[in-house]
Amino acid sequence: MNSEVVEVDIKGTLPTNGGCAVFLGNEDKVFVIYIDQMVGNAITMLMKDLPLERPQTHDLFGHVLEALGAKVQRVVINDFKDEVYYGRLIIKVENELEEKKILEIDARSSDCIALAVQSKVPVYVANSVLDKSDDVTEVFKRVNSGDFIQKNGLDDLIV
Repeated sequence: MNSEVVEVDIKGTLPTNGGCAVFLGNEDKVFVIYIDQMVGNAITMLMKDLPLERPQTHDLFGHVLEALGAKVQRVVINDFKDEVYYGRLIIKVENELEEKKILEIDARSSDCIALAVQSKVPVYVANSVLDKSDDVTEVFKRVNSGDFIQKNGLDDLIV
């Protein structure tokens, strides 16, 4: 892995009025990606190793990859434009001829995160994306400790 990306942890999720906040980061910085509620619920359940009631799109994709002899190797949040995060799935494929191939596929950041949690693979963020993202480390600490009241979203956290 080159120095243009840094590994981050999926720190946690928080339901919001408009969907779900996913906190990602490392010791230096935590940032948030807002995603739709369905994928947010799935990520939360996957993180807690809870069974999902019904399979979702990322489950289907993961099963198809497995059936084809492919595995998600890692995901990269590689761009941030107009308040939207973009992701890439890095997939390793081995077919019956013993050929190995690495594929890089464009994907929504939320789907990348869900597949990373499902496949238990690392998440990387481009340094340029990390630089553009707001640092919400203090907000995450309050959310994680439960020491807050949420009124209308993360902007309305009250300690």
